[in-house]
Amino acid sequence: MMNTSRRNRNARQSRLKNATAIPANQAPQTATDSFRPVFGFYPDNQIDELRERSLRLLENHGVAIEHEEACKLLDAAGASKTSDGKFYKLPRQLIEQALAATPKRVELCAKDPGWDLSLPRHDGTFTMRTGTGAHGFIDAENGDYRNLQLSDIDTIARLGSQLDQVGFIAHPFVAGVPEITADIHGVAQLITQTQKHIWLQPYEHKNVEYLMRIVAAAAGGEQQLRERPIASCIVTAFTPLEFKRMDIEAIRQSARYGIPIHACSLPSAAGTAPITMPGVVVMAAAEILAMVVLAHLFDASMPVIATPLIFSLDVRTGRSLQSSIEVLQGVSIAVQLMKHGFGLVTHTYGAGSDTPAPGPQAQAEAALRSQLTALAGADILGGVGQLECATVFSPIQAILDNELGGMLNKYLQASNVDDESTAWGALENIDQGGNFLSDEHTVRHCRNMFIPKVFQREDRDSYEANNRRDILDTALASYQEIIQRPLPDSLPDADQRREIEQIVKAADADILASGQE
Repeated sequence: MMNTSRRNRNARQSRLKNATAIPANQAPQTATDSFRPVFGFYPDNQIDELRERSLRLLENHGVAIEHEEACKLLDAAGASKTSDGKFYKLPRQLIEQALAATPKRVELCAKDPGWDLSLPRHDGTFTMRTGTGAHGFIDAENGDYRNLQLSDIDTIARLGSQLDQVGFIAHPFVAGVPEITADIHGVAQLITQTQKHIWLQPYEHKNVEYLMRIVAAAAGGEQQLRERPIASCIVTAFTPLEFKRMDIEAIRQSARYGIPIHACSLPSAAGTAPITMPGVVVMAAAEILAMVVLAHLFDASMPVIATPLIFSLDVRTGRSLQSSIEVLQGVSIAVQLMKHGFGLVTHTYGAGSDTPAPGPQAQAEAALRSQLTALAGADILGGVGQLECATVFSPIQAILDNELGGMLNKYLQASNVDDESTAWGALENIDQGGNFLSDEHTVRHCRNMFIPKVFQREDRDSYEANNRRDILDTALASYQEIIQRPLPDSLPDADQRREIEQIVKAADADILASGQE
């Protein structure tokens, strides 16, 4: 069911301001918000019902917490334990208080200020990020698959730095280094190869501090990092409704270093979550709201980005899926609930396919997913370049996903209906048999047309003359050109690189010796 009524959207925005007491200076100041095409899966009353059930789940059932300091903060804030002592019930007043205090704008800074991100964007568009968590890599030149290596991070960084729709870059899972500190090695490599914002994904609780130290070194020091957070950190619930020591430690350390968090729920329908998507979304929302509360207790001003990443199980095979039609339905609902039901900056997968290689299926799934996610109102579309349910990174797919993102962002840039947008003067003065090709209005606007860099628009003769070169061929040519470009300025200098190397060595010595006790 589609809900595109401006009156309904205005009523929803008014209700959000009253319900969460958003200060005026934190409310989104987006010039074109009322014109962004947004298609809600549910009407407002159904979103209200999902919102209510999410709050009741936290009030009546609660969440499990494995972190002593967080438990003390919850006790002091009025949360109560269930009779069996396993879960903390979160009072509705505490949740609403945390929602009201959570900033409604998030700044993701970059080493190059030209790539700073302020979300939500003022023009109503979104930014994108590369896929994370992939342990496999598809060679762009020959299509061969391999375990992802440190050198492949250089490729991802070079590619992500040059793709215009990619606002920040995530580190993948890298082989060839100690598995327990692979996140530390990956971030240390990535941060020396890109000037864009990066995100951190800790693998163990003790690793969090070392990841923060690496980012602080690249930023020029802890104070500089607090002033300009060049990284953000994913924090993930252990679905269903449980939080590991590592992820709460990531919230605590992010508060200490002043970096935003991506409060992430990773439910899998029919596995760790109900098989029906409204049930999946309620649980995901409850987990994200619990992280909002925890962030608020560690630092009331901590920026939090709601990040529902929805999966489902293929009930025939047990394989995890991220682009099934049921998942796309769940993603649309989840974004609508977190963005419009709770007023949070929202991030989810906008790209990604369940197939293992670039091609027609990958492109069809990426196009459908990115369109539905963008129209639901997400601020960040993740997963650029990822295939095989987020386990593989493909440079060719990344280039195609970037092109789709550019097309969708152009679509979202709606304009007022006025004399200029309707070419009223030209329409009133057109002669019989006339045209608009040389009209001044056409000249003024012709450079605003979207010009594809990879998608093809050639005629049959050119197509045949080019040996029927297809979109994968043009994407490869684009990749080859991008990968030859020189590294950008504003990367860590020699002293910073040495400091980062020393941090990695110290992490290996400490964590490998302790075995993450």
